[in-house]
Amino acid sequence: MELSGITRTYDTGAVHVKALRGIDLTVEAGEFLAIMGPSGSGKSTLMNVLGCLDRPTSGRYLLDGIDVASLARSKLARVRNRTLGFVFQAFHLLPRTTARENVELPLLYREEELSWKEIHRRAARALDQVGLADRMDHTPNELSGGQKQRVAIARALVTEPRILLADEPTGNLDSRTSLEILALLQDLNEEGITILMVTHEPDVAAFTSRTVRLRDGLLRSDRRHDALAARTAISNWVDEDEDDAPHTDPTGPGPAAEAAGVDA
Repeated sequence: MELSGITRTYDTGAVHVKALRGIDLTVEAGEFLAIMGPSGSGKSTLMNVLGCLDRPTSGRYLLDGIDVASLARSKLARVRNRTLGFVFQAFHLLPRTTARENVELPLLYREEELSWKEIHRRAARALDQVGLADRMDHTPNELSGGQKQRVAIARALVTEPRILLADEPTGNLDSRTSLEILALLQDLNEEGITILMVTHEPDVAAFTSRTVRLRDGLLRSDRRHDALAARTAISNWVDEDEDDAPHTDPTGPGPAAEAAGVDA
């Protein structure tokens, strides 16, 4: 993914909002990158551009060497369905359908027709990949927050994308569950999937290997650092029920980000 001079301006009547003001960014295959910044910094707009959900006002975006601006809407939809996977903070699961049916949805929009047997097989495999093989027939109201996010990740994985875009994937989760989701994302990254994750938490960014920070639509810093291991953090977790001492989060706040070189 290569962005050169990317801008995005929104016209709201007499007001022109410059969400991005000239972003230059290159993401290599296999990276795990965090995009950080305060509210209004442009990080969600940048994610939408990277995910081909929004077109930049100016600049050039190359995805696998192809200029995204040259693609018709139908081809952009194909890129989103085949190359990119999306995970959101709010899960966006259909409430009255099972986990498996939620995961199957992206396969229904593919150009080639798949048999129902193949669709069921791929969805079951994706749910097994995120550790929910035994919950595929449960509806979202029968799942915990962490399990809902795992279903959302399985839905993103079912099309076998090369790039995963995650917008605040731990934002609705408690600290322990957040670590479990981060461990899953690290596992997927080790399997070769490129991951870009929006977060406002330095202690979450500490589990990636590169942090890009935005402010006022500009890229203010781009730092590579050693990623903390989420599974190690989980193994060091001390449950309040098992210890009389006050409960602490082994990832921080503060020390984890500092250890990984991520600015607070």
